[in-house]
Amino acid sequence: MTTHLAYLAALGAALCWACSGMIAIHPVRQAGSFAFNYVRMLLVLAMLLVALACLRGWPSLDAGQWLRLTASGLVGILVGDTILYTSLGRLGPRRNSIIFATNAPMTAVLGYLLLGEQLGWRAVAGIALVTAGVALAIAFGGRREGAHHWETVRGDVKTGVAIGLTAALCHSIGTLIAKPVMAAGVDPVGASAVRVAVSALGLTALAARRGRATFAALTPKVIGLTALSGFIGVAVGMTLLLYGMGRGNTGVIATLSATTPIMVLPLLWLRTRQAPAAGAWYGALLAGAGVALIFIR
Repeated sequence: MTTHLAYLAALGAALCWACSGMIAIHPVRQAGSFAFNYVRMLLVLAMLLVALACLRGWPSLDAGQWLRLTASGLVGILVGDTILYTSLGRLGPRRNSIIFATNAPMTAVLGYLLLGEQLGWRAVAGIALVTAGVALAIAFGGRREGAHHWETVRGDVKTGVAIGLTAALCHSIGTLIAKPVMAAGVDPVGASAVRVAVSALGLTALAARRGRATFAALTPKVIGLTALSGFIGVAVGMTLLLYGMGRGNTGVIATLSATTPIMVLPLLWLRTRQAPAAGAWYGALLAGAGVALIFIR
């Protein structure tokens, strides 16, 4: 039951990130990825601190756990999130989703190599089906005719892809660094607060060098959307992921949380009024079969 709750948490994180990415596209393209991520981290940190004050207080961590969560926040959030939203601004939500989904196989392989985590044949088959389904759904999920402006690529495609892959790797490494801490039973809300605080401090140092002009495009609407995106994607989504990581296999959790591209398809349909192509639904069915295989293993 605990393992299944971990898997459900990973799927919940994927849904949160799908919603968050949809909300983020406007503020990212209007204010820029750095300003968006910086303001988002400050707002999310305030949310998490309030949650900790109301619920259970700051977590008790030893020096090693502090170091791991600090490193995880620097790599996974400070670097990973900043360049992830740079990729989002360049490629749009659909293309960015398929590139970022590569963090699942990256995490599975690194978890095996670095943490010695073993996977049974059902888990391996499930991961393969989910990964293939995600790739199929997004690669063939768009329509050429009458494409929505979110499908527009800004800048060089290869550069955007390289940025997206780097973001996926950073998130994978950041997650693996935090895995032993979460496996020790540390409160996921507290762990999220530490990681976000580290990222916010790093972004503050960078913001001081950039000057006020960086934040000139921030309007009340942009700040409001940024806060909503941060609450759903970081405060809730990342906390769910850390909960899952502490109780499930790293590769499986990463794969389930990478189903964001599947979940974003109906959201894009509702937002753009353009139905995904047939390949998107075939991919969704394939990914669903993979998820089922993981749950019944």
